[in-house]
Amino acid sequence: MFFQWLKQYLPRSLYARAALILIMPVVALQLLVTIVFIKRDLEDVTTQMTTTVLREVSLLRQQASETADRDLYLHRLEPFLAPLTMTARFVEQDAPRPQDELGWDEFSGRVVRDKLRHELEGFVAVKFPVTREFLLYLDTPAGILELGVDRRRLTAAAPHQLIVTMVFFGFLMTVISFVYMRNQLRPIKKLADVAQAFGRGRNLPYSPRGATEVRVAGSAFLDMRGRIERQIEQRTLMLSGVSHDLRTPLTRLKLSLAMIDEDEAEPMLRDVSEMQALLDAFLDFSRGASTGEPEPVDPQKLAASVVEDWRRQNKDVMLGELSGAGTVPLRAQSMRRALENLISNAVRYGTRARVSVTLTEKSMRLRVEDDGPGIPAAQRGDAVRPFARLDPARNQDLGSGVGLGLAIVADIARAHGGMLRLGKSKELGGLQADIVIGR
Repeated sequence: MFFQWLKQYLPRSLYARAALILIMPVVALQLLVTIVFIKRDLEDVTTQMTTTVLREVSLLRQQASETADRDLYLHRLEPFLAPLTMTARFVEQDAPRPQDELGWDEFSGRVVRDKLRHELEGFVAVKFPVTREFLLYLDTPAGILELGVDRRRLTAAAPHQLIVTMVFFGFLMTVISFVYMRNQLRPIKKLADVAQAFGRGRNLPYSPRGATEVRVAGSAFLDMRGRIERQIEQRTLMLSGVSHDLRTPLTRLKLSLAMIDEDEAEPMLRDVSEMQALLDAFLDFSRGASTGEPEPVDPQKLAASVVEDWRRQNKDVMLGELSGAGTVPLRAQSMRRALENLISNAVRYGTRARVSVTLTEKSMRLRVEDDGPGIPAAQRGDAVRPFARLDPARNQDLGSGVGLGLAIVADIARAHGGMLRLGKSKELGGLQADIVIGR
């Protein structure tokens, strides 16, 4: 349960995850070393040095413990000050009582202050000025005595040198690692971009590079892309050849039937025309969206053009909401064919159709709605399969078909890296078909 909860907060991209793997050990190591150094080494050394100075201060106080005269007090301390490398003077009687003065980064100074406060009788305050001097204030019978000591006798000369050095070089090595990691991840990102573009019907130039494993994956992708392209090309050529070969006998049949009595030939001519329509549908499905290269297309202008063509045929097709602006890399002819198939289904099974276009920063949506009977939710998956006939959902008396209309649209949408979604129109009440493609 904990890992499931933690997973939702982890970064998604490979680069971010690699950066996290790189940074976390460095930061954890620096924090551990810093804590151990401060708590065990720096603090212990400072406490030992403070204990030595505390003994020396106690020795000085013993020399003039009962003396109330300031000059006599200093005179008795004078023989010991030079050997102990200390200075002494009394604070003026009218001066304010001394207060502690420590910088925000004085960790060692706080250790010294706490040690003296708890163990030194008559402790008043300590000061750590910007100079290397340390000032200690004591209550004596003669007044407040100020003792000056070299700070290096209490604290290390550069207590944070190890930490600063560690942080600096840790940051430097992290930056170098980031640069190296970025160069190592760049081939993976390039491979992902090329694969994503191929899924959307675009062939980007790519040559395997990077680590051995990435090169192997890149070579495998190029082989796969080549096989898919050859398979599509062979399928198109095969079906085109079959369609072309069948057109010749159909044409001969039409010529032969033209010489027969019109009433007798009419049913046979109708069968021949239906066979011709079936061949055209098969060829249209075999081509799919493999013809042409993607180019920047304004989907709103494309939709308006298709709607205008249907309106010239006296069909009740209207242009709905148009939101967003810009172009999308599309195969214009294939996308036009997909729109025409959806509108053809809409006006065939309904009385009116509406086309709308929505463009966002990440996606494009082409929507076609009608007021027909629609398709039940349980059968929408079968509706986009080739040669599927949904008798309960569509009135077959309205026309003939082979069940390739929605299959062609779904194939074109997939070739552009998108999908075809079927639903129910909230306003017209019939089928709602959405072609959704990422930008």
